[in-house]
Amino acid sequence: MDGLLNLSNDLAAAVERAGRVAFGVNGRARLGSTGVHWRRGLVVTADHTVHVDDEVSLTRPDGRTVTARVAGRDPTIDVAVLRVDAPDVEVADVASSDTVRVGHIVLALGSGPRVSWGVVSAIGGGRRGLRSAATGDMLHLDLTLYPGFSGGPLVDVQGRVVGINTSGASRHLQVAIPAAAVDRVVDELERRGRIPRAYLGVSTQQVRLPEALRQQINLDQQTAVVVVEVQPGSPAAAAGLLVGDVVVSLGGIRITDPTDLRTALRPDRVGERTVASVLRGGEPRDVPVDVGERPRRADAR
Repeated sequence: MDGLLNLSNDLAAAVERAGRVAFGVNGRARLGSTGVHWRRGLVVTADHTVHVDDEVSLTRPDGRTVTARVAGRDPTIDVAVLRVDAPDVEVADVASSDTVRVGHIVLALGSGPRVSWGVVSAIGGGRRGLRSAATGDMLHLDLTLYPGFSGGPLVDVQGRVVGINTSGASRHLQVAIPAAAVDRVVDELERRGRIPRAYLGVSTQQVRLPEALRQQINLDQQTAVVVVEVQPGSPAAAAGLLVGDVVVSLGGIRITDPTDLRTALRPDRVGERTVASVLRGGEPRDVPVDVGERPRRADAR
């Protein structure tokens, strides 16, 4: 009985600790969300819950209202960063998400605070439309993310933040963005003063690779993407990518559909020279390409 009581007290203490860094985010009509005071003056939340591009109202942990502005976004992993003047609000104790294991007890917080608890049920695998590429796999959760929990902290039993909760791709999928991926986005904002959008300047469609071709070139993926448009003056055009090229990987990251391509183009890759492995006329070749920064209002990936 003492052990159970101690666990209960530890969980309550973890909620209290994490609740001191959780903001309410009023970035969309009807349903608010939650944010985390990640670093001094910077609140992170789920990008899909912020429907404005400039100012957003936040509710501090003490219930007072403040105004923040959108400092940057990375829709590929569903993270938005808000800049706020709240020097007296505690900053999250962010733990390494690399230490999280399947079966660990975790708590999901919404502003208030409100809480749901459960375990990490899986790490990575099968998550389309919201992946963290080289920064760590999504954390799948066996708990309930109640309305408004998106953007809130996922914490361990010590109250340390190990990720950001989101139901951005599906209300029926309970996942968290690992802290390592969030840190990468915030680092880019602090380094550049903005979060750039990486792009190549191509439009693509998924294509199935013939079995005979896969065996011939020893590919273990069944699909890739075919280039259907190359924007003039884009990084892809400068690199010599052509309509009809089939992209199977970019910078060593396997590309099986257009979502993979968007995910591979992380903000920190802007200005980086990488290699697109393509099939041209059925023959494999490597095409060096300099990743550009997506022009404002451009639709290319």
